[in-house]
Amino acid sequence: MNQRKYTPPIRKDTSIAFARDNILYNTESLLEPSVIALCVWIVAFLVEGRLPATYLILSAILFYVTFPCSSKLHMPRWQVLRNISLSWIFLACIVLGFGALTGLIRLFPRPAIELWLWLTPVCQLAAVFLLRVGAPLLVQWQGPEKKVIIAGVNEGGIALAENLAHNHYNSTSCLGFFDDRGLDRMPSQLGFPILGKLADIAEYVKTHRVSTIYLSLPMVSQPRIIKLLDELKDTTASIYILPDIFLTDLIQGRMGQVDGIPVMSVCETPIAGIDSIIKRLTDISLSAIVLIMISPLLLAIAFGVKLSSPGPIIFKQRRYGLDGKQINVYKFRSMTTCEDGVEVVQATKDDARITPFGAFLRKTSLDELPQFFNVIQGSMSIVGPRPHAVGHNEMYRKLIKGYMIRHKVKPGITGWAQVSGFRGETETLDKMQTRIEYDIDYLRNWSPRLDIYIMLKTLWVIIKGQDNAY
Repeated sequence: MNQRKYTPPIRKDTSIAFARDNILYNTESLLEPSVIALCVWIVAFLVEGRLPATYLILSAILFYVTFPCSSKLHMPRWQVLRNISLSWIFLACIVLGFGALTGLIRLFPRPAIELWLWLTPVCQLAAVFLLRVGAPLLVQWQGPEKKVIIAGVNEGGIALAENLAHNHYNSTSCLGFFDDRGLDRMPSQLGFPILGKLADIAEYVKTHRVSTIYLSLPMVSQPRIIKLLDELKDTTASIYILPDIFLTDLIQGRMGQVDGIPVMSVCETPIAGIDSIIKRLTDISLSAIVLIMISPLLLAIAFGVKLSSPGPIIFKQRRYGLDGKQINVYKFRSMTTCEDGVEVVQATKDDARITPFGAFLRKTSLDELPQFFNVIQGSMSIVGPRPHAVGHNEMYRKLIKGYMIRHKVKPGITGWAQVSGFRGETETLDKMQTRIEYDIDYLRNWSPRLDIYIMLKTLWVIIKGQDNAY
């Protein structure tokens, strides 16, 4: 398979949303969770003629799990259809699977379940497309257009200005930049006017009724920032700081407090708190269901491995898990050797160590099935960066900047890099670099919906097959 140059494949919505007063932003975040919960109520009244407590509890759980909803205003229609369909299939499977395992599904009559399964996604799609129609009106309700200026011409400030200019779902206009440098040191094609020096901002804000100021200045400019903030105390403009730290590769960057002191995270695990509980429960329930369903297949594969060549059925290899701690990862043995030393040679095409039966297992990813036991144990997750052998980790952490960041989450049976075509041999440093960039992109943009997408795409990849799986 031809390896392609990495381009970040996941894009968070680029719309600027002032969460406190943006009616459109708040409406969109509430819309789909509310529709999902409301559909449960509609089904209850249509089938039961009333709203029993079981339906009320289910609607509350579904609202909590799906809130807040990700933005779809900028998605093409086909992508909205795919996003909602895949997310709903996965959510419905989780709910029905949990209900079947616990017996709670008997609390809901079959007609109610069938109506709920098709009514909910239809209502979701209708609500999203209706919101697009009504979005211009909601933007108008937010009040008159807000005037924005940016202090500091740099990459972060320019990206923000372009974002504001191309976002049709806000009532914000970027008037231009302020900077102390001469025009000869400015980008030749800025696209926005230079309105003056930093010392001119306070007066300009007063005379032009500017509502928002973004300070996009280097961190070394602290004295200038403090002086400018003092001057702006005489205005009513809202002030936001875009420090140049945002030009680094933030992993789940966010603001917080430590004993009342504001701090900003630069590198943080995306899966914590309630998210970690939800992901763990999902891992356990899905793994248990899968293991029960494939138990006859596991026995057949074990028998085939035993007959294919001498050696153990299960191959255990030391790999790095969460926070870089070593774990034992289980696989069906597909080679005549069981390497687990300081130096581990990756499998290559037509590798003599791979048995004929092992080649089939690796091609179909069936050799990875024992890792569902790793998931049950808690050392792995269903979705996450693929774990590498300890020998490979120690080598690549010295060669690839940020390599160990991938260990901020549990390793997975499948991952974003693997379903994007970067599975198998990484005979060059560039190929491993690309795989790591996908892993970091997964951490930066993690959400339950992304996990759903990766799981479903994994099934498709297995059915279709991958040319570089050997």
